[in-house]
Amino acid sequence: MIEVKNLSKNFGDIKAVDNISFQVSKGEIVGLLGPNGAGKTTTMRMITGYYEPAEGDAVIDGSSVKENRQEVQRMIGYLPETAALYTDMLVSDYLAFIGKSHNLDEKKLASGIEKSVSATSLEKYFYRPISILSKGFKQRVGLAAALLHDPAVLILDEPTSGLDPNQINEMQNLIRNLSKDKTIILSTHILAEVEAVCKRAIIISEGKKVLDSSLNDIEKLKEGSHHIQVTIKGKATEAEKMFSNIFNNVNESVELLSSDSVKTCFQITASFDAAETIFKTAVEKNWILTELYTDKTSLENIFKSLTGGKN
Repeated sequence: MIEVKNLSKNFGDIKAVDNISFQVSKGEIVGLLGPNGAGKTTTMRMITGYYEPAEGDAVIDGSSVKENRQEVQRMIGYLPETAALYTDMLVSDYLAFIGKSHNLDEKKLASGIEKSVSATSLEKYFYRPISILSKGFKQRVGLAAALLHDPAVLILDEPTSGLDPNQINEMQNLIRNLSKDKTIILSTHILAEVEAVCKRAIIISEGKKVLDSSLNDIEKLKEGSHHIQVTIKGKATEAEKMFSNIFNNVNESVELLSSDSVKTCFQITASFDAAETIFKTAVEKNWILTELYTDKTSLENIFKSLTGGKN
């Protein structure tokens, strides 16, 4: 359904997007993840035809955005992070205006408005000025506008940005419902949102794709690695050496987090749940454990490690 081929984009000397490629199958919800400034929005704008790529192309259902931009845009509903709303208009008038800009005839316009208003639960607000709506309902108006022409593909850029927890939950439910007959790319830096809504995650860092994996495969990765935080009473120099000898395989590590005369704190990354091993070692060495807990690798850990944050 969507094929992104070697997309690149420069802004002066800055390489905003660097040779990104991926595919999205019909009916998928894919989360485009990355820290602020990673290149998510620029990538989405190239897919939708708002930006001309320096290199590469995006193909939607067989149509190239470089060669058939208008045809591609007819197939896409785009919700930018800040929807371009005319707040002095009524919701009804705004949606009619957007529908006419898509050259919808009278019958398709009426049907499009009815379906999009129903999908976004805007019936009560249909004849109200956009200016008096909350941020959450303004986002719904923007989403309704993106749905008017019944696109096969939805590109949603930070759709829950600025919403409160209840509004975020409502927007996530809307997106899940829309996925029944839409292919969706959703950009966000909220990791819980990807886990709640998406089936697959693509992580971008500094303009480059660093991960493309299903959530199921990420779950398997999470099962294979454990982070164990250990705090021992006193200055435990011997403990660091001992733990380093035990956890010395590939992808295992012992990190000294803090140490003083009162306590010493380690973070141990192991390929197995090593809490029992650590406890037995402490007993044998007469170390006093004041803290010991295990946390399996989370999507947050993976995100941090791939985008330059501390793992």
